[in-house]
Amino acid sequence: MHLDVQDLKRFYYRTSLGRVAQRAIRDQVASFWDNPKGQTIVGFGFAVPLLRPFLADARRVIGLMPGPQGVMHWPSGQDNHSVLCEETQWPLRSGQADRLVVMHGLETSENPSDLLDECWRVLGPGGRALFIVPNRAGLWSRRDATPFGYGRPYSLGQLEAQLKRHSFVPERHRAALFAPPSEKRFWLKSANAMEQVGRKVSSHFAGGVLMVEVSKQVYAPTRKGLGIDVRAPLRALEGKPVPTAGRVFSEDSR
Repeated sequence: MHLDVQDLKRFYYRTSLGRVAQRAIRDQVASFWDNPKGQTIVGFGFAVPLLRPFLADARRVIGLMPGPQGVMHWPSGQDNHSVLCEETQWPLRSGQADRLVVMHGLETSENPSDLLDECWRVLGPGGRALFIVPNRAGLWSRRDATPFGYGRPYSLGQLEAQLKRHSFVPERHRAALFAPPSEKRFWLKSANAMEQVGRKVSSHFAGGVLMVEVSKQVYAPTRKGLGIDVRAPLRALEGKPVPTAGRVFSEDSR
């Protein structure tokens, strides 16, 4: 079940804990893709808090928000980049996206398999997608006071296996949100330091969210050509005698 867009907006933009979470995850996304110039970057679910750093250099930035969640104008004070869409029918051409970010989309989807098929369709050959989901082993998935406490949390193995079944190739994985999901001032002030320490100590066990980057590899066919099956071949020479080597006459033999 998708959360309401107003609840997501309130958490990420109006609470101290939400701003800490936004910054921690956004910094990781920016470190994955540090050169978006000329690319089309698409976010699905509620990924718009992570897309702002790409607005200046990317060719196009699109925030897709599923119908059950609702949509909001984004970014605030600028031309709108967000679109309301069906969860498994996006208003994009096949292969249009160079980069795709999915947050608060996969774990809350009622049709995750169809959603991943749609992700595959819109991602261009060689494109990269980043799936961000609640970590089953983390603290954030156990507290429903944050958006990561809703939906189906994943382990790293579960997420990668599901992505492989839909022909994605896992490339890299990381974790974020190593600080506990607490509004207490001590934990909020310590969040940046805990992120730095957490990334060095644990790659995915302790973080509140898992981040898996995948690529779309489309391989050329290995066959030299297509066989031709002629169902009704012409038989124009049937019944004619087969030519044989005849005697050669010279002018002197006449």
